[in-house]
Amino acid sequence: MHAVVITEFGKPEVLVWSEVDTPIPAPDEVLIRVTASAVNRADLLQRQGFYEPPPGSSPYPGLECSGVIEDVGSGVTGWSVGDECCALLSGGGYAELVAVPAGQLMPLPIGVDVVTAAALPEVACTVWSNLIDTARLTAGETVLIHGGGSGIGTFAIQFARARGARVAVTAGSAEKLQACADLGADILINYREQDFVEAIRTATDGHGADVILDNMGAEYLARNISALATNGRIAVIGLQGGVKAELDLGRLMATRGSVSATSLRARPADDKARICSAVVENVWPLIASGAIKPIIDRSIPMSDAAEAHRVVTASDHVGKVLLRT
Repeated sequence: MHAVVITEFGKPEVLVWSEVDTPIPAPDEVLIRVTASAVNRADLLQRQGFYEPPPGSSPYPGLECSGVIEDVGSGVTGWSVGDECCALLSGGGYAELVAVPAGQLMPLPIGVDVVTAAALPEVACTVWSNLIDTARLTAGETVLIHGGGSGIGTFAIQFARARGARVAVTAGSAEKLQACADLGADILINYREQDFVEAIRTATDGHGADVILDNMGAEYLARNISALATNGRIAVIGLQGGVKAELDLGRLMATRGSVSATSLRARPADDKARICSAVVENVWPLIASGAIKPIIDRSIPMSDAAEAHRVVTASDHVGKVLLRT
């Protein structure tokens, strides 16, 4: 088969479409012939040498895919050769074939084609596990979503609205903020021109954000705490702004706030299976009903993954960037 190989750590041009060995599924795995994958920020970090795959997982980038089952391990039930599916991966999505534990497979949501479905596994599982499992978002609360125009952001806006929350977003341009508004965001903050702490406090009459979904990490930690409502919860899902920061415990204690930092990739297979099952039960019906729609900026041939990485690095896109085999 062919896969996108990281020939050395560095710029996008180190990604090379190469012939490699075909994976053999373990008894609890299925082999998927990949129709499409999608680019995530974690893939950019892996390409640069900052995010190693978990032990035993594929060395190739790609944390999600969609496609058709090519082979089924001896211990797998409920799935058959020829079934269409999408999957949450620990790696290997940038390839023609990928082996994945059966618990991380999900059927296509009703009304979603097999290509578009590649835009869903990572964002849906990330948003569900953080906004619901970790931050316990409830109807009537205000959630602040940083990076509202991203793949995670565009999905989280729609999901939070569907759960009855009031949605605030940060983004870096008027065009991205308009896209967020079109998806249901109520409070629009241009982080290049506004102080998001002041903006969210003003928009909520001083209350602040009950939940903050943060992709920046260290750079935003202090300001996120300042923006937090009493009993508020911060869920850190990205480290674009660095990994180390000073934490003002006094301010956090004064609001009885909490900070959690999570990732999907390194979780045990049974935990990923639990999340995937919850997403199919609770999120797929929202997609089938039209309450949530996958937002895709563009589709690029997988053999040109380097160009897709340049697009995501430039951050001019809205929603997901897909890779098609």
